[in-house]
Amino acid sequence: MGKVVILGVFVADTAYRAARMPKMGETIMGNSFALGPGGKGSNQAVACARLGADTHMISKLGQDDFAKLALDTWAAAGVTPHVEQVADSYTGAAYIFIEDGTGDNAIIIAPGAAALISPADIEAQGDLIASANVFVTQLEQPIDAGIRGLQIARAAGVTTILNPAPAAALPDGMLALCDYVTPNETECQALTGIAVHNAQDAAKACDVLHALGVKTPIITMGERGAYLYGHGLVPAVNAGLVVETTGAGDAFNGGFAAALSEGKSPLVAVQYGCATAGLSVTKAGTAPSMPSREEVDALL
Repeated sequence: MGKVVILGVFVADTAYRAARMPKMGETIMGNSFALGPGGKGSNQAVACARLGADTHMISKLGQDDFAKLALDTWAAAGVTPHVEQVADSYTGAAYIFIEDGTGDNAIIIAPGAAALISPADIEAQGDLIASANVFVTQLEQPIDAGIRGLQIARAAGVTTILNPAPAAALPDGMLALCDYVTPNETECQALTGIAVHNAQDAAKACDVLHALGVKTPIITMGERGAYLYGHGLVPAVNAGLVVETTGAGDAFNGGFAAALSEGKSPLVAVQYGCATAGLSVTKAGTAPSMPSREEVDALL
């Protein structure tokens, strides 16, 4: 069982389903509402733990009911938390709109206490990060904290994964700390300036990311699969009717990290990521939709 340390954010997902997005100033009737656990880092940790990795989560929470939801979610999945609960802030929350006809989504995130994570907080977890097989982070917490985590992991010889989401401008040198970077098409265009519509575009974008210092770029391409630098397009795994795409990218990253931590090759790890994502979209929710290792192995 490999060890994965994830730096990221927990947010409580408030998910609203309706036929369409309301226009500014307009109120429409929705078809359903659900409250559940979310946040890219947290979702990835749940996915990773459910695949059997020894998974550790670094974050900050408030002292409120949403914090209890976070701790209960991690306990149920087998994630070990390394968190500070901040009295004068709040646990993050997300507004998620889901279009009934397609399952596509639009999201607003308020990270709350996790926005206070500092490089000093990461240094306090330096021994934990250095003991991992794989270190994963994203861009929902402050970027300087993510950079410090990548630096500590790189110095210790730990495999580093950056999921550059949500899309943001990155400081010079950050990508060079990454063994793997896993943007989707939108995030890839923000990083490289190349619009990714097909495998040929993905190959060009990967060349740019590699030139910026990334050892092995991977571009996730939704229902088409994921483009692995040096290999090509790894097809998506169809596991059934798509119910909701929210969290599919997190499922991919969690499955990919878990497989890498066990010593699997990048190609096999991407296949695990695609299978994990393929299963996740057949269920509603984010963390609750993450499949078990048995389900992923059976699908593969």
